Amino acid sequence: MQIISNIALISINETLFVQLLSFLIFLFVINRVMFRPLKASMDERDEYIVGLDHNIRDTQKEMEAILSDLKQKERIARDDANEMRQSLENEGNRKAFEIHENLQKSLFELKKKTEADVALQIEEARKHLQKESEVLVVSIMEKVLNRRLTS
Repeated sequence: MQIISNIALISINETLFVQLLSFLIFLFVINRVMFRPLKASMDERDEYIVGLDHNIRDTQKEMEAILSDLKQKERIARDDANEMRQSLENEGNRKAFEIHENLQKSLFELKKKTEADVALQIEEARKHLQKESEVLVVSIMEKVLNRRLTS
């Protein structure tokens, strides 16, 4: 090789072509070894993130549907419970009224029976009282008069 002295900053000779060729080979190799796999893994990651985003949206839609369904079922259950409560309350009121009616009837019958028993006892007591009062009157009169009365 010959040493050429040149004052210019860039000289065009065979080394420029060798450097250009080695740079192009370097670009080709780095593209194959590094950039393509890196771009592929970045694309896979982007697809995975997009898939996760779709899954999140689908899950949120399912959750909203489930919540809506639960609210609907809760409303139906509350309505059924209110109807059952109302029917049980009505049935309880009806039974309470029937029990009250039956108690009033039985109390009225018991009152009649008790009044009849009391009237019978009073009548018997009057009979005994009249006999005892006659005996007592005779006894008092005999003591007051100091003699025996015969009837």
